[in-house]
Amino acid sequence: MAATDTTLTEPAPEGATDADLTAGMRALLDGSHAGVRRLVVDGLTPHASILEDAETMPYADFRERVRDLVVELSESGLTGLGFPEEYGGGGDIGASVAAFEALAHGDLSVLVKVGVQFGLFGGAILQLGTKRHYDAYLADTVAARTMGCFAMTEHRHGSNVAALETVASYDPATQQFVITTTREDAYKDYIGGAAKHAELAVVFAQLEVPGEDGPESHGVHAFVARIREGGEPVAGVRVGDDGPKMGLNGVDNGKLWFDGLRVPREALLNRFADVSPEGVYSSAIESKSRRFFTMLGTLVQGRVSVGGAAITASKVALAIAVTYAGRRRQFEATDPDTEERLLDYGLHQRRLLPLLARTYALHFAQEVLRDTLHAVFSGEVDDDDVRRTLESRAAGTKALATWHATRTVQECREACGGAGYLSANRFAALKADTDVFTTFEGDNHVLLQLVAKGLLTDYAGEFEEMNQLDMVRFVAGLAVDTVLERTAVHKLLERVRDLLPGGASDGDEAFGDRAASAGERIEIRDPDYHLALLSFREEHILGSVARRLKAGIDRGGDPGAVFSSVQDHVIAAARAHVERLVLEAFAAKVEATPEGPVRNALVLLRDLHALWVIESDRAWFMEHGRLSSARSKAITAHVNALCRETRPLAQELVDAFGIPRELLRAEDLIGQGH
Repeated sequence: MAATDTTLTEPAPEGATDADLTAGMRALLDGSHAGVRRLVVDGLTPHASILEDAETMPYADFRERVRDLVVELSESGLTGLGFPEEYGGGGDIGASVAAFEALAHGDLSVLVKVGVQFGLFGGAILQLGTKRHYDAYLADTVAARTMGCFAMTEHRHGSNVAALETVASYDPATQQFVITTTREDAYKDYIGGAAKHAELAVVFAQLEVPGEDGPESHGVHAFVARIREGGEPVAGVRVGDDGPKMGLNGVDNGKLWFDGLRVPREALLNRFADVSPEGVYSSAIESKSRRFFTMLGTLVQGRVSVGGAAITASKVALAIAVTYAGRRRQFEATDPDTEERLLDYGLHQRRLLPLLARTYALHFAQEVLRDTLHAVFSGEVDDDDVRRTLESRAAGTKALATWHATRTVQECREACGGAGYLSANRFAALKADTDVFTTFEGDNHVLLQLVAKGLLTDYAGEFEEMNQLDMVRFVAGLAVDTVLERTAVHKLLERVRDLLPGGASDGDEAFGDRAASAGERIEIRDPDYHLALLSFREEHILGSVARRLKAGIDRGGDPGAVFSSVQDHVIAAARAHVERLVLEAFAAKVEATPEGPVRNALVLLRDLHALWVIESDRAWFMEHGRLSSARSKAITAHVNALCRETRPLAQELVDAFGIPRELLRAEDLIGQGH
């Protein structure tokens, strides 16, 4: 038979091809911030030409183009939604994150420039400062009348913020802090806005006050400092340009050195600590470590936003690749006179549709994260455990979402063949601009270590005062039985065993070649079964890490060496934890969705995502006795079947992302029939 737009090898769920599927799914995806998202996309669309400007404009001119667009966008009020209304903002943290996610439909240099100005620079003033700083800076920041940057990262220390070598020493005689880069190679680096546009910087430095026996250090604090006046660096500041990058070349990343820059005492962002005119340091948080983690925890919005932007970038790539695959014909596979559409090939479905399902899964996990962020930062929830959970979930979701974006953009590019390699079809910019997402706002592997740290200590009271070695000693001091009881591995083992069939005799091996019985289909696609497997994996790995840490210490090993030896295991535990959270979020969204075409489509995507995740780690499940070889083969067969069942809905599912054709840009791929 000739291939058509809706070639099926499996019957679609009843109602799943309803004409309202796209609109219903889009409403579900947009959620409570639908109006904000659509205003952002509508505001970006008239400026879609900037996607071409990034390739045709001279480097310096493109930076100015991006800056001008950021200033223009600020006039809409959509970039300042997270700031208090009295300073020109919208007073809605959740809406501000949703707006940032929507900005990722357009040029990502604009997205990052917005993130630096309003998320990092403005966010640091809002979260670490007090009213004196709000009154001095917020209104001009929200209106983009004053441009700023966020000077935390240093060349020598990267993610190790606690070891920064910039020092701010208090001088009681002048009531000023003197900010100094203590060695030439300890400069601030990769600072967005520093090379050209930023007039102010939030500078992170080691705070020192005079003491009887010399300077007393109180750890890393943040200061607002002027770095540029009339377009030129002020005295005491040296600026360097990081130059062209792999992508995001509309962002003026630069280096900063401080040569005794003097700022007033009031420049200290003093929400958590202050210094009196006489030089007396005070803080309501006595522990230096806890104070440090508390300050960094208030900046978690950046990680939430980056993860959301990465998910949006994945949607853009999939919208292009799926649309192209649904139109492009290649080879006469089923009819000697008609070439087959790419998306009707099983291999092409396998390449794109599990990534589409995972994008939906991460979208709903991000939704949970965004709502939690809003609840914590708006004051609706005031609970330390919720805050710590937020920080952990933000770190883990950001890691998985940005890795997913990197994989998805690459796979979609390849799926579009040579045409996908043309700059005009947007993949070049998507690849280049999203690649850094895996390392900024925290390197993903470092972030997953933070997730694991919280899991291993079970958010104990000691959590915020632990460095890496303290954490090893703490876990090693626990009775392993206690850890295992908390994780309840033995209970999960029984739960998974109850859900597993009696063995190969259940007919799994026959599934790939013959029609499966209804009982087999229900069993393998049972969402409780999926969640039980992911939960078992998480808890088993976590308990195993705890045992290895304890055994290493018991043998007299150095804590640092012990931790290094199990680092891969630590990352696996964190990743397994976040995978389970993602699946739970997806399952909860399905349960909350009324019966109908949208729910039917979500069930397909949920099952495809879950079984694909299990299949991807089948070696682990088989090694640990959770999958027989027959069951493993059956899961692969079900993934293939779910891809076939999802295929007729694929176009509607990417259309539901609501990305205007102008922002997709790829006219050579999707602007004409094939």
